[in-house]
Order: sequence, then structure tokens, then C-alpha cells
Amino acid sequence: MSEQTGTSRRTVLAAAAAAGTAGAVGLEAGPAAAGERRSRAAHPTAQAPPRELRALLREIDHRRIEATVRRLAAFGTRHTLSAQDDPVRGIGAARDWILAELRRHARASGGRMSVELQSYVQEPGPRIPEPTRITNVVATLRGTAAPDRIYVVSGHYDSRASDVMDATSDAPGADDDASGVAVVLELARVMATRRLGATVVLAAVAGEEQGLYGAAHLAEQYKRRQADVQAMFTNDIVGSPTADDGTRDPRTVRLFAEGVPSSETPEEAAVRRSVGGENDSPARQLARFVRDVADNDATGMRVRVVHRRDRYLRGGDHIPFLERAYPAARFTEPAEDYAHQHQDVRVVDGKQYGDLPEFCDFRYIARVARVNAATLWSLAQAPGTPRGVRIRTAALTNDTELVWERGPGSGLAEPAGYEVVWRETTATDWTEVVDVGDVTRHTLALSKDNVFFGVRAVGRSGLRSPVAFPTPER
Repeated sequence: MSEQTGTSRRTVLAAAAAAGTAGAVGLEAGPAAAGERRSRAAHPTAQAPPRELRALLREIDHRRIEATVRRLAAFGTRHTLSAQDDPVRGIGAARDWILAELRRHARASGGRMSVELQSYVQEPGPRIPEPTRITNVVATLRGTAAPDRIYVVSGHYDSRASDVMDATSDAPGADDDASGVAVVLELARVMATRRLGATVVLAAVAGEEQGLYGAAHLAEQYKRRQADVQAMFTNDIVGSPTADDGTRDPRTVRLFAEGVPSSETPEEAAVRRSVGGENDSPARQLARFVRDVADNDATGMRVRVVHRRDRYLRGGDHIPFLERAYPAARFTEPAEDYAHQHQDVRVVDGKQYGDLPEFCDFRYIARVARVNAATLWSLAQAPGTPRGVRIRTAALTNDTELVWERGPGSGLAEPAGYEVVWRETTATDWTEVVDVGDVTRHTLALSKDNVFFGVRAVGRSGLRSPVAFPTPER
């Protein structure tokens, strides 16, 4: 592929000086169409929802979500150590019902969606006093253009009471986490009828409250297969926008995304420190992508990215994926009400405790589902994240030369070209975009010392991939 080169450094520096502020530099990128800088408003990398995506989002139904939450809560308890063979009460009854629902949705897929029970026996360990069968319910909607590229969304269907080892008391788990499972089931329903470029996996996992066991098993299965999981999201506690003091934030969902990768090796840590990549992990790029495609009028939601792996000293089902070097993040409601989470069902001084459906907001859960759907659809229909992105550093120069590999794919999922993005080192989001065309290298008259760069692929449909952060090539 030919090399695209930006304009002279003099033009770049003049533009920077004229702008007068580092955060709003208007940088020229050469006269050629392939090198023209595209100016966008608040989010230069944002992607407007296409008509097909808007139609999908309109199909998400809060009434179906409510029915799912109420049905799961009606199993009494879904504790991981509860009955597995009782047809009415316990985790086994919930498992079988979820399986039947996913199979029902799969019938509309024309054979593209398969559903399975993924079981194993967990040996005794923390919060597991005896060998216990843990079962994930997994629906896989196979992609038509890039089936080996995988995106995973999960919610956990186990629940708990105040005592994490109490497997008999009522633990309805409406918010934590029937709400997340309801998102998964509704996504399965609306996506089963669509042909997606890449493969989407919709999973209801177990064992979360006892130690993330089901998610760890799912992640490990992918790791052993060397599967190309390019993103994973868990929906955990997405049932209500009401805080413990009664304040409401019904149009916001938090997205927790780590900075320093959980899987980082000592060698990778040394590179990260040398280039200042603490805010550019794959999880952070994923979070930026979610904002680009799902923070808009089509979802009706603001995605508040939180720069942490999870809430303070806490964890969720995305962590086993992060530990295996898969990009992952967690969706959670804007402020939790702890009277309705990890609590026995009871009334104290006139106050109702317990994770009951009456404290959920089903229209809010539907909007969270739209955020997930916009993200999944956009990921699956766009090309994959570019591979092998490097900044060449063999020679000292104030220019920056980026190189990358051309990604695989066919149809809509095949890269039609690439864009280089950059931002000031003090900025959180990408602020500048250059369309460089169908090439695998590009040189900019900008110093790698002063800004952060990234590369994303552009599909034939116009959809963009997440950004890949470059590493140095010596």
C-alpha cells in the first residue's frame, strides 16, 4: 500500500498557534481528499445511528423486560447453591426458563442462533463449600461476514440474600441481576432476526455472587480456543436510576473501563510507562467507542465512562475477561440503592428492604438495552479493530509515521479504508480525525511527543471500528 503523508510541520504549527488552545487545535492534514481532516462538533469520532439501527432500537420493549424481571424474581431464590432440580424454585428452575426463552428467540434466526448449556463442576473454594455444578446459558448468533470475530454481552442470573452463603431464603434479585439478564434476553429477541457481520454471544452466567465463577469459565473456554473476542460487556445492576436518597438520573448509565490492563505483563508495563499509555488500554478504547455509537438521541441515554475497572473495591463478570487480555467493561446504573441490593426481604421501621421488582424502572432498563444494542450492532457490522498498529521510532524525527496491518473480512465487515485519530495528552477523547484511505501507513507532521495517536478501520457501510492504540516499533 502507498504511504499517505500530511502537510508540512510549518502549516501544523501555524494552525496550532492560530487556534490558541491545545484542546481546540485546528490541524491541517494536506490537500488530498484522503488526507482531509473531517470536522465534527462535540465528538469528532461519533457515528450517527443508521436507519437500520434506529429500527432495531425501536423494537426493544420495556414491557417484555418487565415480564422477564418479574419471572426471574418469582423463582424465590436463584442462589448458586440453591436447588438445581426443583421445577419451581431455585437456580435450576431459573436456568431452565432462560434456556427455553433463548431457544424460543433462536427459532426466528433461520438457524444462525444456537443455544447451549455450558456446565462444569466447581470444586470447593471461597463461597463454594462443596462441589457445585455451575451452568451458563449461552446464545451464539453467528456472523455472516466475519464469524470468527466475537462480541460478548452478559448478565448473571444467580442472586443472593444478606448472607452470601444463605441458599434458602428469598433472594429475588430483581436489580442484581435479573435486570442484566432481561437486557440479554431482549437483545437476543431483537437481534435474532438480523444478519450481523460478526458473531454476537448473549450469555446468562451463574456463580457471580460466589466469585465470578460462571464468567471465568466462559472466558477460559474462549481463551483455550484462542477465540478472537474483541469486546465483552457485562450488565450488572442496571435496573434503576434512583439513588438511596431518592434522587433520579434516568438518562445516564455508568460504564466502568480500566486503564492499566489487568493482564499486563512486565514487558508491556515498561512500554506503557515509556509512552504514557495509562488512558489508552483496549478497555478505554472500547468505552470511547460506546460513547461514539450509543450516547445519542436514538438510545436516549448519556454514557458516563468511569475510569476504574469497577466500583470502589468491587468487581463483576467482565474481570475474568480482562484477566485473559480480552477488552471488557461493565454497565451499571448511575447510583445504587443498597437497601435493595444484597438484602434479606424485610420491613424495618416501615422501610422495605430487599431486591424486589417494585424498585426497578423497566423503561430505564429498556434504555440500557438500547445502549447495548447500539454498541453490539455497530461493532458487529463494522470492521474489526486494526491489528499491529505501530509508531516507527528507528529514526529521530518530529514527524510521526504510523503503520498497521490490513484486517480480514468480507462484505460490510471488510475495511474499505482507515482513519488516524489524535488528541492532546491532557484530553480524554479523540479530538481530530484524518481519513487516510485504503493504506497501511500514514505520516503526520505532528510530534509523537506531544499528542496521542490511534487508528480505526472504516467499513464499506461507513461504520467505524474501535480505535487501536499504537505501540512503538524500533
